[in-house]
Amino acid sequence: MLRVGIAELKARLSEFLRAARNGEPVEVLDRGRPVARIVASGEEGAGLVVRPPREGAPAPGLVPLPRARKLRRDVLDYLREERGER
Repeated sequence: MLRVGIAELKARLSEFLRAARNGEPVEVLDRGRPVARIVASGEEGAGLVVRPPREGAPAPGLVPLPRARKLRRDVLDYLREERGER
């Protein structure tokens, strides 16, 4: 399996799509962590079945969301800490 970072994928997308089309899966990495896989259409996902929601299930826009957490710091501080000097 080929492994590629997002920046390189953007720069050489056609090449990686061609590899996937030829049967070579491409794993996409974000800062070294796998986030997606590109495969030829029909290899994976061919068994995907879309079903209607169960009777009585709430509409997607009406699903209750959890309450927001009270943070001691600003969210941007957490983001800067995680990214470091990048």
